[in-house]
Amino acid sequence: MEQNPKKQINIELPEDVAQGCYSNLAIITHSSSEFVFDFIRMMPGIQKAKVQNRIIMTPEHAKRFFNALEDNLKKYEEHFGKINLSGKGMPNIPLHFGDGTPEA
Repeated sequence: MEQNPKKQINIELPEDVAQGCYSNLAIITHSSSEFVFDFIRMMPGIQKAKVQNRIIMTPEHAKRFFNALEDNLKKYEEHFGKINLSGKGMPNIPLHFGDGTPEA
């Protein structure tokens, strides 16, 4: 009996995407059908921050992402030591999107 070979996916990494995008704050929101990850770069002394990238996932893909991140954090800490978080959670900074005008 012949085993089915695993399918291979070729993934292209364009040069502009390969440079990456630095983020030191992520805001996650969700609805019943999707999770929205907004990645933000906060600069010291600057009152306005810009969303650098927005990733939208289905709940199933968000769960897979969570599991992969959890696994990678565990491996990181086994190799480099525990990651210590300073403070508790997000700083108490009010976050506002856009100009404050409500939109439907």
